[in-house]
Amino acid sequence: MPRISFLFFLLYLTSLISHHGTIAQQDFLKYVCGEGPANSNSSFRSNLRNLLLNMSFNTQIDYGFYNFSSGNNANKVYVIGLCRGDITVQDCRSCIQDSRVIILQVCSPNAREAIGWYDICFLRYSNRSIFGVMETSPGYNSSDSSDALEKDEFKNVLMQMMSYLRERAASGDSLRKFAVANASCPGNQTMYGLAQCTPNLSNKDCDICLSGAISDISKCCDGKRGGRVVRPSCYIRFGPDSFFDASAYNNTQSFVQSPLPHLASKQGKRNKSSRIVIAVVVAFTAGLTLLIFIVVIYLKPMRTPNKMETEAKDAADSLQMDFETIRMATNDFADANKLGQGGFGAVYLGRLYNGQEIAVKRLSRNSGQGDVEFKNEVVLMARLQHRNLVKLVGFCLKKEERLLVYEFLPNKSLDYFIFDPIKRACLNWQKRVKIIEGISRGLLYLHQDSRVRIIHRDLKPNNILLDEDMNAKISDFGMARLFAVDQTQSNTSTIVGTYGYMAPEYVKHGIFSTKSDVFSFGVLVLEIISGQKNGEFHIGENIEHIGTAAWKSWSKGILSNIADPTLLIEEEGSSRSVMMRCIQICLLCLQENAAHRPSMASIVTLLSSSSCTIPVPSEPFFYNWTSMPSIKIIPSSSFGDQSVEESRNELTFTEQFPR
Repeated sequence: MPRISFLFFLLYLTSLISHHGTIAQQDFLKYVCGEGPANSNSSFRSNLRNLLLNMSFNTQIDYGFYNFSSGNNANKVYVIGLCRGDITVQDCRSCIQDSRVIILQVCSPNAREAIGWYDICFLRYSNRSIFGVMETSPGYNSSDSSDALEKDEFKNVLMQMMSYLRERAASGDSLRKFAVANASCPGNQTMYGLAQCTPNLSNKDCDICLSGAISDISKCCDGKRGGRVVRPSCYIRFGPDSFFDASAYNNTQSFVQSPLPHLASKQGKRNKSSRIVIAVVVAFTAGLTLLIFIVVIYLKPMRTPNKMETEAKDAADSLQMDFETIRMATNDFADANKLGQGGFGAVYLGRLYNGQEIAVKRLSRNSGQGDVEFKNEVVLMARLQHRNLVKLVGFCLKKEERLLVYEFLPNKSLDYFIFDPIKRACLNWQKRVKIIEGISRGLLYLHQDSRVRIIHRDLKPNNILLDEDMNAKISDFGMARLFAVDQTQSNTSTIVGTYGYMAPEYVKHGIFSTKSDVFSFGVLVLEIISGQKNGEFHIGENIEHIGTAAWKSWSKGILSNIADPTLLIEEEGSSRSVMMRCIQICLLCLQENAAHRPSMASIVTLLSSSSCTIPVPSEPFFYNWTSMPSIKIIPSSSFGDQSVEESRNELTFTEQFPR
């Protein structure tokens, strides 16, 4: 029998040689072997070899993704193989066949996990289940040696293309999550891009994985003409050459081909416009200038709204409700139906004729929120749809009555729990992690994944509402600001928000961006972990900012000085390490320099994967709020919270002051 088995093995190798010309391709572009104990289980190794050398491709329709398993309990082997979405079936199977031979050669017999990447496929095995699990490591990055022309414009086009690819790939089905595109770049260059996930991931996990990979471009490939970020569950690639075959699967229904709408170089447009303007000025001088002035004056009121503005207006109009309907639903705004009171008005519980419970925000006639803020919130909320954002059911504008109708969330706001010495015991660490992750995903949607980029500007516990399952939902968009897709920051002379949560550059100079929300998120999460308010953090008899206390505790590796005592009593050691990771992420969010704070995409990745390395933060800087000049305290805009307590206060600046 041994001779027969050996003979069959020789015949198998001969068939490989005759088919490929060689036993296998060259070595992997990159491979990682996870070593096990020195006395690695021989049964596991035997199952692995048998599975790899005998796996068959017997699927009727081949989509380039394979998963196999063999064995039981500790000896069970899980194998995943994935080919690039544009590769033919024959080339895909050939690459997987080669990979299974090479991976046994490059990894020692003690390796319990391994992964190897070729350009068109990868193969992975493990002694634990890896089917449908989103993982971000191990991985690798690489970049071209040549620099891109006009780097700022190039990066702008690249980020637009990658955002497009992420959205298209993540919307794929369980057979293929793959997208390709191309775009025009400065210097008459064409850039090609690709994004792919293992198709057994959920759409959400694919989106998270690709978001993290895109955020890593700045680390590996900043300003380079090409590069790739590769992870076990997803990867992205871009470059100046067409490295994929976009027509390979044109007749396959599941293929997600994504030709990108023309992304022209803004710099190219500017150069062309400059030449035209110079020629026109030289030729026509003052006469043409006068004509242009007249045309601008008369045509400005006739500006046609763009598609996004029209869609937003249509969506808002469809939500308009009759005042009598809302009045009857709230029993004529009875005190018994009152859920809470904010600086801009009261919130009432209502029940529509179909039985749906609603929360009605009735703005007071002398509130600080005018028509601009009201319309701002309606238009923004009409555009936004996400499980971690409060849903706008409708609105009403009748004479002096301004009403906003939201879904009713029975567990009120986050501050109702975490700042109450009794109720916060209801939130164990698992529930708090769930709330933190929900807030982070909601912010990621606002900053990156929605059709418009939104800066919230007033993120705090009483603007985080909780549904019946304690899922977090961000509320109160009255102070939010809309950004263009390629806009990174803006500034204002009127500062709105709540002190203690506002970033230094916003308070001092009126500059706000997505990183302003990241700062607020860091403060908010520290409050969730500690159960104490940011400006009233007690260590013994001392009171200091929560960020300062967190830095002191984290730098000394002491959790007891910052964490809620109820958590330390109940939770195990593994939870304590997760708490310390969360505190470290928060300290990164609180960096004084906005550029040193992570993006929400990076934060979501760091929170979801314990294997990701978290950068080491520097000591945060906190100024004395009460010493800031010309700060006027006005009522809070927290009409969105359903807490009985009125929000503490807000700030407004009438001038900007130099550093």
